[in-house]
Amino acid sequence: AGPHAGAMMSTFSETSSLLQKELMNDYSYRVEGLPGSNDAQYDFGYVQHGPPPSAYMQRTAALGASRMSAMPGSSRGGFGTSRGGTSAARPMTSNRAVGYTAAPKTRNGVFDPMNQGESKGKALEKKTELSPEEKLREMEKEIHRLVETSSMLREQGNARDALEKAKDAGKKERVLRRQRENQGLLDQLNGDLTYAVCLNLAIQHQANGNDNDALEIYQQIVKNKQYPYSGRFRVNMGNIYYQQQKWTAAIKMYRMALDQLPAHVQTIRFKIMRNIGHAFFKMHQFTDAVESYENLLSQGGEYLDFMTGFNLMLCYYALGEADKMKGGFLKLLNIDQVGLEDFDEEEPDAGDSPSGAGKDGSRAVLDGDDALREDVKRRQRTAARFIVNAANLIAPSIDKTPEEGYNWVVDSLNNHGFPRIASELEIAKANYFLKRKEFDKAIAVLKTFEKKEQSLMAVAATNLSFLYFLEAEHAKAESAAEMAVKADRYNARALVNRGNCMFMNEEFERSKEVYLEAIGVSADCLEAIYNLGLVNLHLGKYQEALLAFDKLHSITNVNCEVMWQLGDIHEKLGNHAKAHEWFSLLITSPKGRPTDPGVLARLATLFNKEGDETQAFHYNLESYRYWPVDMNVITWLGIYYVKQEMYEAAIPFFNRAAQVEPSEVKWRLMVASCYRRMGAYAQALIMYQDIHRSHPDDIECVRYLITICKEMKQPYENYAAHLRKLERQQEQQAYQDGDMPGPGPPRHMGTVSAFEGGSSRDH
Repeated sequence: AGPHAGAMMSTFSETSSLLQKELMNDYSYRVEGLPGSNDAQYDFGYVQHGPPPSAYMQRTAALGASRMSAMPGSSRGGFGTSRGGTSAARPMTSNRAVGYTAAPKTRNGVFDPMNQGESKGKALEKKTELSPEEKLREMEKEIHRLVETSSMLREQGNARDALEKAKDAGKKERVLRRQRENQGLLDQLNGDLTYAVCLNLAIQHQANGNDNDALEIYQQIVKNKQYPYSGRFRVNMGNIYYQQQKWTAAIKMYRMALDQLPAHVQTIRFKIMRNIGHAFFKMHQFTDAVESYENLLSQGGEYLDFMTGFNLMLCYYALGEADKMKGGFLKLLNIDQVGLEDFDEEEPDAGDSPSGAGKDGSRAVLDGDDALREDVKRRQRTAARFIVNAANLIAPSIDKTPEEGYNWVVDSLNNHGFPRIASELEIAKANYFLKRKEFDKAIAVLKTFEKKEQSLMAVAATNLSFLYFLEAEHAKAESAAEMAVKADRYNARALVNRGNCMFMNEEFERSKEVYLEAIGVSADCLEAIYNLGLVNLHLGKYQEALLAFDKLHSITNVNCEVMWQLGDIHEKLGNHAKAHEWFSLLITSPKGRPTDPGVLARLATLFNKEGDETQAFHYNLESYRYWPVDMNVITWLGIYYVKQEMYEAAIPFFNRAAQVEPSEVKWRLMVASCYRRMGAYAQALIMYQDIHRSHPDDIECVRYLITICKEMKQPYENYAAHLRKLERQQEQQAYQDGDMPGPGPPRHMGTVSAFEGGSSRDH
C-alpha cells in the first residue's frame, strides 16, 4: 500500500504542476495559493485590476482553496486573496453563465419534474349515492345554515323572512329526528341542534310580536332539564310580560332567572335587577324600585347607567326626598362612560339651531367620522339628555328656593366637568323665571352670557331679544337680536326676532327681507314663513301672502292660524267660495276649532253676503253662544229679529249690547223702541223716562218721549219746551262749527233715527 500511495501522490504533483504551467502560459497573470507558483514572472504593478478569470480558472481556484483549507496555515491565502492582505480582492466573474443549465420548458409552462401531467389516469368520480348517515349529516348542515340565515335576516331588520327561515329549520329538524328514530340511531340525536333551533324560533316569534308563541317555546326550553343554562331565558319571558304591561308576571320571571344565575355573573345579575326596578317603577311602587336600583350602586356604581340613574332620581323626586335627590344627581354625574370624558370638547348639539344640520354634516365629512365615532356621539347626546332632564327636574325642589336649587345644580355640573350643560341650566333658570313672570331676574341671568362662548351667547341673546319684545321694548329687542345674529349669522330665530322689531317699527320692506333671509337659512322656519305672509298682507301683496301661507299649510298640514289666514286672504280677493271652504275646514277638521266664535262669525258674514240669511242667522247664533260679547254679532241678531218683527226676541240682545257698552244710549233706546212696537207703551215710557234722567241732553230720547206721551194722551209740554231748548243749542253749536249756513230744520242724530225712520212719522 505504501509504494502505491507514493505513486498516486507523484501523479497528483505532476498533474498540479502541468495545470499551473498551463494557467501561467494561457492567462499571463499569477495565481496565488497553489504550491510551486512563480510569483515574480509578471509584474502588474501599473495595472489597477487584472483581467477576469475564466470559468475554468474559477473552478480550479475553488478546488485548490478547498484542498488547502484542510492544511495547517491555509487560512493565510487562497484563490482571490492577496498574500499579505494588503491589496484589494479581485472579483471572480465570467462572461457566460456557469453552473446548472436551464431545463427544457414543459407543456403549458407548468413545472412538472416527475412528468405527472403526461399520465392519462381517470379523474376521481363522485359517489353516486350517499349512505344514510351521510344524508343525515347533510340535513344537519342544512338546518345550521337555515338558523344562521334566520339570525342574519333578523339583524338586518327583516323579521318576517327571519321567522319563515326559523320555521323551516324547525320542520327539518323534526324530520331529521324522526328519520334517526326510524333508523335506530337514537344515540346520534343532536340535542344542541334541537336547542338552537327552538331558541331561534322563540326569538323570531318575539321579534315579530307573536308573544304567546314565543312564551310557549320558552316554557318548553326552561322545563327541559337537558339544557343546563335554560333558566336564563326566563329573562326573555320577563321582557315579553313587560311589553304586555304585565308587571307582576315580569317581576316573577326576572326573580326566577336571578335565582338561577351564579353569583360571579355580576353583569347579567345587575341588568336583571335594573329590569325589576323598571317594573316596580311602572307600578308606581317607588320604594321597591329604589331598593332594586340601589343594588346597582354597589361596587362603586360600576354597573350604573344613565337611564337607571335617571329613574332613581325620578323615584326620589316622587318620594320627596331632597337629600337623596342631591346624592343621586351626584352619582349620575360620576357615571363612567367611554367617550364622555371629552364631552365638552364636542360641538354643541344642533337640535336647537336651524343651521346645525349643515355644520354637523360638513364637520362629519372633514373629520371622517366612522361608525364608532357616531356611536360615541350618540352616547354623549343620550347622557346629556338624561343629565339635563334630571337637573331641570330637581333644581326647583332640592333647596329652600328654586334659585338656590339651580345654583347648586350649576355648581355641581361645573365641578364635575360639564360646563356646557351648566350653561344650558343657566338658560333653563332664566326660562323658569320667565314662566313665573319674574322678568328682571330672567334678564339678569341672560345678560351673564354676553362674555361667554359664542354659541351660548347666541342662544341667550335670542331669548333676551324675545323677552324684550314681549315687554314692548323694541329697541332693546332689536339690539339683542343684532347681537345674536352677529354671534351666529345662521341663527334663523334671531333673524325672526330682528324682523319682528322692524315690523313693529312699520319697516315692512326691511322686515320682509329679513324674513326671507331667515327662510334661506332654515327653509322650515315656520315663524319666518308665517311672518312673511303677515308682512305681505300689510303691504297689500295678497298673492305673495297666499303663496307663503300655502307653503306653511303644506308643512303643518292642519294649523288653525294658517287656515284662518288663507280664508281671510281669499275673502279679501273676492273668492268667497274658497274662503268659505277654508273657514268650514277650520271648524270641521279633527284638529280644528269647532267652537271658535270668530270663525263662526266669519262664516255668517260670508253667508250674509251671499244672501243666505238663514245660514247667517245660524252661525251668528252659534258664535253668540260661545262668545256673547261680540257687538257685531249682537247687533246683527237684534236687527234680524226686528226685521222679522220678533221684537220680544230682539230685546235680550239689545240689553246685552247695553251691558257691553253702557255709555252708548242707542242700545237702551232700541230696547224702548221694541217695547213701543210691541204695544207695551207703559214699559216703553218708563224706559224713555229712565234714559232721559240719565241723559237729559239726548234729543232723540226727548222726541220719543213726546211721541209716546201723545199716544198715551199724557202731558208732554215740559218735554216739548226742553226739546226746543236743545234744538236751539244744537243750531248755535252748528253755527259756531260752520256746519250750517243759516237757520233750517234740525237734523236727526244717532242711529236710532235711521232705525226708527223718523221721530213721529211712523205713528
